[in-house]
Amino acid sequence: MKKIALGFQHVLAMFGATVTVPLVVGSAIGLPLEQIAVLIQAVLLTMGIATILQTTIGSKFPIVQGSSFAFIPALIYIGSSVGLAAVEGALIVGGILEAITGAFGLIGKLKKLFTPVVTGVTIMLVGFSLASTAMKYTFNFFGDPTGASIPYAAFVALLTFFTTVIITLKSKGTLKTMPVVIGATVGYLASIALGLVDFTLVSSLPLFSLPQLMPWGMPVFNADAIIIILFAFLVSIIESVGDYHAISTISEEPIDNKKINKGITSEGLSCTIAGLLGGCGTTSYSENIGLVALTKVSSVQVVQIGAVILMLFSLIPKFTGILASIPGPVLGGLTIALYGMIGLTGLKLIKDKVELNDKNTLVLASALIVGLGSPQLPAEFLAHFPKIIASILESGMAMGAITAIVLDQLFKIKN
Repeated sequence: MKKIALGFQHVLAMFGATVTVPLVVGSAIGLPLEQIAVLIQAVLLTMGIATILQTTIGSKFPIVQGSSFAFIPALIYIGSSVGLAAVEGALIVGGILEAITGAFGLIGKLKKLFTPVVTGVTIMLVGFSLASTAMKYTFNFFGDPTGASIPYAAFVALLTFFTTVIITLKSKGTLKTMPVVIGATVGYLASIALGLVDFTLVSSLPLFSLPQLMPWGMPVFNADAIIIILFAFLVSIIESVGDYHAISTISEEPIDNKKINKGITSEGLSCTIAGLLGGCGTTSYSENIGLVALTKVSSVQVVQIGAVILMLFSLIPKFTGILASIPGPVLGGLTIALYGMIGLTGLKLIKDKVELNDKNTLVLASALIVGLGSPQLPAEFLAHFPKIIASILESGMAMGAITAIVLDQLFKIKN
């Protein structure tokens, strides 16, 4: 029973972000509510399958797979201009290509570029680059951009945060391992009382529904759609390699080329499955890495139980809707600590493994500024760049990692 509760905690940690992707994509494309529900159902089933693959034939790290934000621009563009059948086709082809790069060891060969200074700053950026998302959740920006609910939102976020912190620091035994479940429950009940929870989606969903194969019709293999989505795959791969190093450090499990290659292979297969089931692209989830750091529970079995829960939820849309109704301030209260824990893991790695000489200090300083600053570029300005460059610029972790790798190797050559 304890492991089921811990598995459910992983579901809570990733649920808000992973459901946000189909909600954003579906709304932007103009899908009716019932079709957005189908998209969410496909995503949950896919992420459950993807997590099982990652923990069995993949890296075998305790990593939960979720919907990747890196795919959102491509999915909206393809869905709006060509249709969701073309999204299916692009994910199928892109997933196969990603799996091939992993299977042939192309990604693992890059591991030598991830020296401690590069790995440390990359892990820091995994957490710190999500800071703006945590604060937007906290003040209910996504749910109410007008700001009318800020006082209630701030109260709920603080209540959730302090509940999570108190459980983490003061409780003992089983209770100590479930701060997210308890924090989310307290925050959700307070949100209902304050009128911050919208049950519109819940009321529109059926109690039970079987997922469909290719719900948007036979896949359409459009060349432009495939090329556009490959840029998202590139960003996702860079981020996943950073996540593998982060979970390796947190769980104190060794990482090598074989694990990286298998991890990327499994993510590619999962994206192909996502295409067949009509879902969105998948990637490793930083939220759950932060949860492992917070609770010190790095059990692969617990993560797999969470994956089974996700697959069961895909059959019960009504319950999925309840979890999807968790308001942003609750997620903000949870993610402030979770994202921070990831960032501090990178800082600890730098402290323990990196000599802070002039060279390493310059690498760290430059990578941090580029990684934190590039995602702040306005969307209308990014539109002037080629799509592949714009996609990378939007990912602080990818930009920071690339900057650190280039400078680290450049300084080595000069020496």
